[in-house]
Amino acid sequence: MPFPIILSSPSGGGKTTIAHKLLAMRADVGYSVSCTTRPPRQGEIDGRDYHFLSLEKFKRGNAAREFAESAEVHGHLYGTLRAEVERVLSSGRHVIMDIDVQGAKQFARAFPDSVVIFILPPSAEVLVERLKARGTEDPKSLIRRFKSAKAELKAIDLYPYVIVNDEIDSAVAAVSSIIEAEGLKRSRNGALDARIEELMDGIQRAIDHYSARK
Repeated sequence: MPFPIILSSPSGGGKTTIAHKLLAMRADVGYSVSCTTRPPRQGEIDGRDYHFLSLEKFKRGNAAREFAESAEVHGHLYGTLRAEVERVLSSGRHVIMDIDVQGAKQFARAFPDSVVIFILPPSAEVLVERLKARGTEDPKSLIRRFKSAKAELKAIDLYPYVIVNDEIDSAVAAVSSIIEAEGLKRSRNGALDARIEELMDGIQRAIDHYSARK
């Protein structure tokens, strides 16, 4: 059974890069494109990176309960459409999303079988350099993101999985391993009980057969 995978991290933690690499390497993973009211950054494409919505359209969708989660982050609204998640799951693929801590809590309530993973940057220095390297943040925006990062780190105990993103390929491999392990959980295998019953019946037939030959 496919399930949602949520990657959370402070801005600059690498969750979006990890999500995109997993999409490229695993055919069983699909991406739910989130919505936002912030303007596109250079190179971002509407419908691929985000659905870029007006504030009015976003609020209408939220009032109509179209979002599995929504939050205000750095002065802009973000949200995940329920229909987007269901679209990917109904195709037989796990759905992977990069969502901040606020949104992850809401989403996990809407989809309780979600796997939630926190991505840690290797150090504060690396996080600062990653955000500065974007070239899209003025000092005031950077300070706001640094304060948000501190607040998000306080929620790390809510995440059963934590991965340090000190090397991107290793972090991607770790998330992929988690997906494999979660897929093997008995609770996610609805046909397992029937298979066990079939095995037990087969063994009982063997017992009956050899008992009759004694």
